[in-house]
Amino acid sequence: MFERIVVGAAETEAARLAIDNAIELARLAGAEVHLVLAFDPYRDRIDPEERPATAHAQEFLDALGASFDVPTQSHAIAGDPADAILGVARDVDADMIVVGNKGMQGKGRILGSVTNTVSHHAPCSVLIVSTS
Repeated sequence: MFERIVVGAAETEAARLAIDNAIELARLAGAEVHLVLAFDPYRDRIDPEERPATAHAQEFLDALGASFDVPTQSHAIAGDPADAILGVARDVDADMIVVGNKGMQGKGRILGSVTNTVSHHAPCSVLIVSTS
């Protein structure tokens, strides 16, 4: 049923909960997980002394993927997180996208902005994980 699962990655506890759910689902289904990390392409111009954003993102994803017992692919993409997740989902013909429910804060906000965008534009099913 599921062969390719896409999940957004970040260095946050909420993202880790979504990733853990994606990995468990992949383990049960025998699927491959595509880890997507969007980064700010302009960060390097702001602080040229820091390690380049692309290298940092790829190193994080490679280390993360190596820690799991399911096949993973890493996608470090400059730009908006929702666009990156949706783009990878389309490119790999994903069967499922896993996202956390936490994101933008504020009165009346039910889902985070990334989750909201992904859930409305996904080319496949979306699992929204409670990260509260």
